[in-house]
Amino acid sequence: MTTKQKRYESLVQVYNKELYRFAYWLCQDPTIAEDLVQETFLRAWRSLDALQDDSAAKSWLLTILRRENARRFERKQFDYADVEQDTLIDATSASPDSQTEQMMVQRQISLLSPEYREPLLLQVVMGCSGEEIAQILELNKNTVMTRLYRARNQLKEALTQVTETAKGASN
Repeated sequence: MTTKQKRYESLVQVYNKELYRFAYWLCQDPTIAEDLVQETFLRAWRSLDALQDDSAAKSWLLTILRRENARRFERKQFDYADVEQDTLIDATSASPDSQTEQMMVQRQISLLSPEYREPLLLQVVMGCSGEEIAQILELNKNTVMTRLYRARNQLKEALTQVTETAKGASN
């Protein structure tokens, strides 16, 4: 096995699940998420020699995945339907209340504008630092930190409103 193959296989092994999780958050479709991850690793294989610092592999792969997701919109016309999107269900939670809360949070995150949703997902779902997010989104780190702050505030506001509405309806 060549050095390139070993390096590539270690990237796939380490980042496959994380990339799938992020791809699923972006597209909300397991099949498309799998395709995005597969295309990401295909492009990574083709340009693996361009990755000089293995510590930057996560950011590099996330950038490729985001670009693959954008390409998906360039080449396809979508049919729109008024149906609820699939949600990730936490199978480890026993109570229906916690599942409802999780679905509510996911829905509110999906309602954020992309400029706030993407940095928040990169931080919360992928565990990226502010610097990594800045590199992936090709933004200034201060801009990223501001967007994260605003995203958290918008999410907190939206969840507070939903909670207050639910309390008012139950009274």
